[in-house]
Amino acid sequence: MSGLLPLFGPVGPEMLIILLVLVLLFGANKIPKLARSTGEAMGEFKKGREEIEEELNEAADPKAEPVEDVSELDDEELETDREPTN
Repeated sequence: MSGLLPLFGPVGPEMLIILLVLVLLFGANKIPKLARSTGEAMGEFKKGREEIEEELNEAADPKAEPVEDVSELDDEELETDREPTN
């Protein structure tokens, strides 16, 4: 069973190496700021994704207000104020 753990992300020594590289690249003082900004970015991404999902669900909702069928309109209702072009 322990052979499957590496399939699900870095564990043990791999995680230590990643943390060491982060400290060397950004310094110990900047890691909390980096983690905070990464968390904020993930939150914004999640919020945007949820808004898009909500809009798609509203558009697909069969209870939504029906759109008027253009084929049932009179010719007078379909005419525009534009003058004919010749």
